[in-house]
Amino acid sequence: MAKTPDFGASDLGRLFTERHAEAVRDLGRFNLAVFGKTGAGKSTLINSVFGHEVAATGTGPPITAGLQYHEHPDGILGLYDSQGFETGHGGDAVLAGLEQIVTASRSEPVERQIHAAWYLVRWSDRRFEDAQAVFVQRVAQLVPVIFVMSQVPMTSDGRVHGDALAFAQYIESLNLPLSPQNSVVMTNALPDEFLRTVVFGLDRLLDATFATAPEASRRALVAAQLVDKERKRRAAKQIVKAASASALTTGLTPIPFSDAAILVPIQIAMIARVTAAYGLTVPTSKLAALVGSLMLSSGATTAGRWIVSSALRFAPGGQIPAAAISGTVAATLTSAVGRAWIEVCERMLDRDADGDSLDSNAMQELFRAEFRQRIKLGKNVES
Repeated sequence: MAKTPDFGASDLGRLFTERHAEAVRDLGRFNLAVFGKTGAGKSTLINSVFGHEVAATGTGPPITAGLQYHEHPDGILGLYDSQGFETGHGGDAVLAGLEQIVTASRSEPVERQIHAAWYLVRWSDRRFEDAQAVFVQRVAQLVPVIFVMSQVPMTSDGRVHGDALAFAQYIESLNLPLSPQNSVVMTNALPDEFLRTVVFGLDRLLDATFATAPEASRRALVAAQLVDKERKRRAAKQIVKAASASALTTGLTPIPFSDAAILVPIQIAMIARVTAAYGLTVPTSKLAALVGSLMLSSGATTAGRWIVSSALRFAPGGQIPAAAISGTVAATLTSAVGRAWIEVCERMLDRDADGDSLDSNAMQELFRAEFRQRIKLGKNVES
């Protein structure tokens, strides 16, 4: 009989780090260009959709002609920010720089191309100049343009300022080459208690961006955005489902293998892919330490033995065909680990958005509680 591998916490942490780096590379990158005059609210909108870490960094190749490049800490989002400009000479310089980038990237892999652009106009400007319309038209010749009206007041009962509605209708009447469907996306990224306005429109902006983005870049966009947690959850569930199926196949072996660490590499790879799908910006070293500790105390070995012994108690004569029990055990255990880790990722995502540091003890408690609950259900839970 083959001997199953033994893992220590440091071994598990190193394995997670390797698999997480692979998972992040597999996501690719979504590249977005953002344009608008000074004061249009670009930074606020970017922070609300993608997080402050993106706008706070400026890594990447040097960008000229008024374009500054920002990159998500994991490299899954590239952001070209015009830094605010007026029409005329400044706009011409930005366009020249954009054209140079787009032209140079056309022969490159999709992750190096610019996939979409946001053009922001503040609703309170109440005017849209001919030069701005020309700028939008020229940008649209290079990349799809989503027109964003920013800082639009909406009350808690859903009423939008009438002037903003009229302004949006005027822009749409110009029949600019906008994506998707020649529409203006009205947004407000910050609530204002004094004016009694609420955050709105970010989900619609994200939907428009997804509709515009090429298929190859959408997994990266799911991971990078912070607006729609359900998109992340759906992606994570698919990863867990695939890993459970892989564990089921691995479990088609004699019973002793079902409670052994042979499942750990599958589960670590699953955890790494789920983590990447959530786009967490928690340092990988801290995540590796957390994963190593959790898997050592709650992973394949201990829970696998529990399920096997429980199943045997209810079998006629205490005997169950090895393939049936070990496959079920492997899939159930892997699903429980994955679904528990999804809950941890969602909690970390919320805390990360609030600027809190990782609380390892709280995350371990949450994981173990979710893990035990799903194991007690005794089935491969998909809900």
